[in-house]
Amino acid sequence: MTSAPRVLVVSGRGRFEDPWHDTAATSHEVALVLAGAGLDVAVRGTFPGVFDELADVALVVVDACLPRAARDDDVDGPDVLWSAAAGRLTAWARDGGSLLVLHQGIRTFEGTPDEARWTDVVGGRWVDGVSWHPERGPFAVDLAAAGVTGPAGRSHPVTAAFGRSACVADDEAYSALDVDPRARVLASHRLDGTDHPLVWVHTAHGGRTVYDALGHDVRAQRDPFRRELLRREALWLVARAATSPLRRTARPAG
Repeated sequence: MTSAPRVLVVSGRGRFEDPWHDTAATSHEVALVLAGAGLDVAVRGTFPGVFDELADVALVVVDACLPRAARDDDVDGPDVLWSAAAGRLTAWARDGGSLLVLHQGIRTFEGTPDEARWTDVVGGRWVDGVSWHPERGPFAVDLAAAGVTGPAGRSHPVTAAFGRSACVADDEAYSALDVDPRARVLASHRLDGTDHPLVWVHTAHGGRTVYDALGHDVRAQRDPFRRELLRREALWLVARAATSPLRRTARPAG
């Protein structure tokens, strides 16, 4: 009997948590979805040793936040240990590893010496003073945004089954992210006449990465559209077909 692919969900704590994101709760929701998809899921906090044993891990999910400027090395671990941890994770990703980066996870190593190599494997970054989001609320997610960055997302296995209609997310609409031109955008939202990428696939670094900007809180994570998108992202990343039928509970836009 073939064992289920192992998934490590890394949940922000200590230096990688903030007052606006309940990463323990959102990581739990993520784990429920992925376990329901037949994956073997473990959730771990952001301790420097969390990336020590990745040899038999099929997918790493990063659900963490911008590192705090004021840190306690005795509690959070010193910078030198975290730089080594970032090096292990990014080297694993470049060596063919599969990485799913969620919401604030794009900022996990922002402002540290490891920011550039994290950006390289994620395929984009949050630019302080440029990137932003409107007040949380419903917005249309376009799964066929041709011409944003790379080819249209509709034909990709992650998004193909959703059909032509946009769906609605009740979430934070991350805007003006800086996306690597080599990445393939699968979903975007439109604001003031501009398409803003929300989900993309990035493989130029040698591995497989999906960045997904959705999932601000538990309510957002429990949205049926968001759950199905997350499931399909993970199954594509571990190279398993999303065989169960699409749950037609996503709300059409408009």
